[in-house]
Amino acid sequence: MLHKTWVNRMTNSRVADWARLVTMALVCCCVFASKSEAAPDAAYQTAIDSPIRTEKDRTMDASRRPIDFLTFTQVKPGMTVLDVAAGAGYTSQLLALAVGPQGKLFAQISKPSAALDARLSVHPQSNIKVLIQSFEEVYPSDLPKADMVTLVLSYHDIVNLPIDRTKMNLAIFNALKIGGHLVILDHAATEGAGLTVTASLHRIDEQTVIQELTKVGFKLEAKSIAWRNAADTREVQSTKMETTSDRFALRFVKP
Repeated sequence: MLHKTWVNRMTNSRVADWARLVTMALVCCCVFASKSEAAPDAAYQTAIDSPIRTEKDRTMDASRRPIDFLTFTQVKPGMTVLDVAAGAGYTSQLLALAVGPQGKLFAQISKPSAALDARLSVHPQSNIKVLIQSFEEVYPSDLPKADMVTLVLSYHDIVNLPIDRTKMNLAIFNALKIGGHLVILDHAATEGAGLTVTASLHRIDEQTVIQELTKVGFKLEAKSIAWRNAADTREVQSTKMETTSDRFALRFVKP
């Protein structure tokens, strides 16, 4: 009986020791995770606070939510990034600051952009290269594979152009490394609207975008609710409520 009691005590002691070790390990993991998650925020804020960003950019920040955007993209220093439909360069410049001097940002536009040229002439950035490419051939094959592609608030506009979107989406897919990501933000249409209001309301059905991207091989990895607005009925032109429209954010991965 004494031997049995001693064995039980030893067993219980070992279980308690293991429990303490596991608890300590979990605490350490949580601490490390917290630090690793907090570190990018500081780097992202540094990019957002850069003096080369314009006052107009800072005004747009309220609706564009750059800290949420950079966090959702998971962009890191040294990455190669392609910004499709770069427009005036708000997103391109922000991402170029985030990837840093060791990274590269390719800003794709389908025709010359005076606004983008003006931005880069005032504050040239050596890690930004402007690509004047058609949407169906967004990224020349002789360039290094990208770690990430972004397409912000423009997919619905591209729908209205006489191009083959499947070809464009395949070109984006092929531009990425395996494991690379595509991040898309756009103005949300009512569920089931498909492509019917891309011209009239400048909105697009989220599920339609998902279907078109997964069709060419992308896998949906994550969504963000950072730009959601339940007060938006989705029945008003997004251009009339640019800063408050309900927007979806999707992150796809190339398997």
